[in-house]
Order: sequence, then C-alpha cells, then structure tokens
Amino acid sequence: MASEPETYQPEALADEEPRYLRRQKPLEIRRRKFGRRSWQLYKRVLAGGAAAAVCGWLIYETAHFFLYSPRVVLARPEQIEVTGNHHVARRAVLEKFFPDRGHSVLRVPLAERRRAIEEIPWVGQASVERILPNRFRVELVERTPVAFLRLGTELALVDGYGAILERPPNAAFHFPVVAGIAETMAREAREQRMKLYVQFLKDIEQVRPGAAERVSEVDLADARDLRATLAGLAEMRAAGAGDLGAVLVHFGDGDFINKFRLFVENFAQWRATAGRVDSVDLRFARQVVVNPEAKTTAARTPGRSEARVKRR
Repeated sequence: MASEPETYQPEALADEEPRYLRRQKPLEIRRRKFGRRSWQLYKRVLAGGAAAAVCGWLIYETAHFFLYSPRVVLARPEQIEVTGNHHVARRAVLEKFFPDRGHSVLRVPLAERRRAIEEIPWVGQASVERILPNRFRVELVERTPVAFLRLGTELALVDGYGAILERPPNAAFHFPVVAGIAETMAREAREQRMKLYVQFLKDIEQVRPGAAERVSEVDLADARDLRATLAGLAEMRAAGAGDLGAVLVHFGDGDFINKFRLFVENFAQWRATAGRVDSVDLRFARQVVVNPEAKTTAARTPGRSEARVKRR
C-alpha cells in the first residue's frame, strides 16, 4: 500500500526556524525636538559664558587701571601721610619711598618699606597702609629716651633697649647721664645694661619717691656693678643737714631696693664715723665699705679714710 507523501505546514516550518533567522520588526526611532528644558539649559550656559566674559574683561580693565593708570601713580610727597612723628623728620620717612616715585601704589612692597622706616634710629615701630587709589598712610611709634649717654665729649640719648638716639635740636630732656656704653658695643650688651639702669631707677623710687631726681650719673661699664653718683643728699636726710656733695655708690647688679634703703637709713652714721663720705660699696653681703677708693686717691686727697661697717 502506497503511503502518502508527508505534507508540512508552513506554520510548523516557521516554528522550527531559528529565532536569529527571523526578520525582526524594525524599531521606530523618534527624533525629539528641543523641549522647554533643553532651551532652559542652553540659556543658562550662554548666560554663564557671557557673564564670565564680562567678568574677565572687568578684571583685565581693573588690573590695567591700577597698574598703569596715571591716577594710581605715586608722584608727589603729599600722597604720603605721616603720623606719630615728634622727633623723626618727615623727610627721613619720605626718603624710604624714593624708589617708588613714578610707580603704581600697588607695586610698592609695604613690608620692605616698613622695615626700612624702622631702621631710622628714633623709630621703634612703624605701620604702612595703602589707601587706594594713590595714597599711603605711615604711622610711627617713636622710641622713648630714658637717659643721656656720654659719648666722648658729646651727649646723645639712649632708650631702655640700648638704642642710641641723636638729640633733637629743639627738645628739652631731664635725665641722668649714663656712661660705659659705646656705639661699637653689641646691641644685646647695651640692652642688658640699660635694663639694669631702668630697674635701678624704678626700685629706688619705691624706697623714696623722687630719689631718681638725685641720680646725676650712672656708670654701666661693668654689667655686674652699677655705680651711681648721687647728689643733693641733704634733701634725703633730716632737715637742717648741710650740703653733703656727691657720693659714688656701688650697687652691684641687683637687690637695689634693700641696698638703697640701707644707704638712706645709715648714711648719716657713716658720715659721722668716716668724716667725709665720697663713695660707698654695697656689693658685699655682710659689710658696707665706705670710701673704698680712698687708698688709690690718698696721695691727691690726704685726710680721707676707709671704713668698713657691718651690715645688719
């Protein structure tokens, strides 16, 4: 019996085909038009770019103005204001700005000018401020002298830190004279000695107000022995005492309060014992030496004696 040929349905064949051979349905690509959000973004980008360009132009114009415009150039001395100067000449300050003439005020190095101004002997501290568009303000703090300084046959001034100052021509000062400090001495050594001097005056004022007025000269040649010449001692003793002349006192390098109190309270007794008192040495712990220089001056001043008095 003859068999009938097999017939294949197209649907069956379709199911048997691999999927990758099937024709895919084309995807529809939609081209989106600019929406409201896109326009907002582009507007912001454009606005930001325009603002950046404007800011850059303004910065350039501003920098060009302050660096090259004639309106910001230091051209006249009147553009520099100086305050706090009583003994410092204005001309001395203006000379420090001489290299800046004809330049923009923004190109002036303020720190360098401040240091240059502080090199002026009378200047203790200085501040330099730039005031736009074309001015400067200089504020000075001058040094405070505390004594006359003997330099050979001349008298200068010196402050509490050992800075040597020229005497202003039209200024009056009333200070003791300091000796034993030279211009060639190291600044640290001068400062050490002047601090000793300042402390000495402060301490004796605590013992007897006005005592610093009786100090005529202080010798600081030896940093371990402050030697002060005291005058007008009659006013420091009881009323009715005669003029006792000047007395050189060795105070050492400290304990000035107790030593000066000892001197004031016992000077009359020492004078009664020794006759005439020209000098007193208070450096020793348990004794006071009256007229210690008597031996070296005996040939020129006969009759002066040396006495040693025990300290209480």
